[in-house]
Amino acid sequence: MTLFEGLERSLEEQVGLYELARAEGEETLVTEIGGAVEALEAQVARLELETVLSGKHDRGPAILSINPGAGGTESQDWAEMLLRMYLRWAEGRGFRSEVLDLQPGEEAGIKGATVTVSGPNAYGYLRAETGVHRLVRISPFDTSRRRHTSFASVYVYPELEEDIQVVIDERELRIDTFRSSGAGGQHVNVTDSAVRIIHLPTGIVVSCQNERSQHKNKAMAMKVLRARLYERARQEQEQELERLGGEKKEIAWGSQIRSYVLAPYQLVKDHRTGVETGNVEAVLDGRIDAFIEAYLFQAQRKPEATSKK
Repeated sequence: MTLFEGLERSLEEQVGLYELARAEGEETLVTEIGGAVEALEAQVARLELETVLSGKHDRGPAILSINPGAGGTESQDWAEMLLRMYLRWAEGRGFRSEVLDLQPGEEAGIKGATVTVSGPNAYGYLRAETGVHRLVRISPFDTSRRRHTSFASVYVYPELEEDIQVVIDERELRIDTFRSSGAGGQHVNVTDSAVRIIHLPTGIVVSCQNERSQHKNKAMAMKVLRARLYERARQEQEQELERLGGEKKEIAWGSQIRSYVLAPYQLVKDHRTGVETGNVEAVLDGRIDAFIEAYLFQAQRKPEATSKK
């Protein structure tokens, strides 16, 4: 029996018990059944979320980059508030976080921060946070107590393997030998000591004719080929990170994904999904799962309406 079939059977049992309890007027039992159904709904929601978090990198660690927008101290302080929010979110989930780079602001806040977060589906969850975050509040740095708007950007990338493994299959190589035409003496010129290697999948061609020995030339050509394949893989990895990071928009009006309003009223609203809450303090303390899950479900239903992942 699959997990889904088990949940379906449990729901049918609760429906049967409910009909029996109503028929016999057992109101206490009806309340208990209601609690059991709510627990089943929570299990179904978790199961549905597991299907959403099925991307190539979703289950792995994440790298967060947080940067303030224009506005000096105001935006730098907001960037630090976001940093705390994500660290608290990670702590609440039992995830491991590590601040790799932190650039303090001149008066307050931060000029930038880079953080790694490790835990089950860390990247899968946090990729929903990529974008510009807007804060509206009475500035603690303004002696006139005026309302200010600040922006900060959050970009999330998967943590890819640092060491790129270059595996060369001999069956994918075409190795030609030919007579060297370079310096090295008469022996070099009259024997087929030079080596040319073609890597068939990529079309990369390398050759070496500096050594008298064909064996040494082949070894050197393989070394060059390995280096070129490594560089190719590195460039592809960088392009993948750029793609996964999403479109980088200007950190300003019109590009925000979420607004956090502290004055004149209190509200946090996600502009992509419409999810909102008046409990701003809880959100800034790391309780952002409602926003994350709503975005992930929306992205699954309307992939064309979200940034490429």
